[in-house]
Amino acid sequence: PVPTRHAQENVLQRVLQLPVVSSTCETLQRKYSSTKESHPLMASVCEVYERGVQGAGALAMWGMEPVVRRLEPQCESAVAVANNLACRGLDHLEEKIPALQYPVDK
Repeated sequence: PVPTRHAQENVLQRVLQLPVVSSTCETLQRKYSSTKESHPLMASVCEVYERGVQGAGALAMWGMEPVVRRLEPQCESAVAVANNLACRGLDHLEEKIPALQYPVDK
């Protein structure tokens, strides 16, 4: 296959860098932090939830590690193709929806 400019790009990073997405994430993070600071009971519930998510993530990574190691050579190619297609789709969306380039408040 002919290498494209998307070969080095990561679609997830591109999406997170879109002003509309990054400003939404920042707003949600501020609201979440503010809620935790304002409501002690909510803060303790959130902390339990956060620890649970971290534990589940670590357990999932530990359980998937042998599978990932075995499939890594085959998966790299498939992931590169999927990433390339997703980046092309994102190019199209950015072209058709200019609002993606503006923060939420605009």
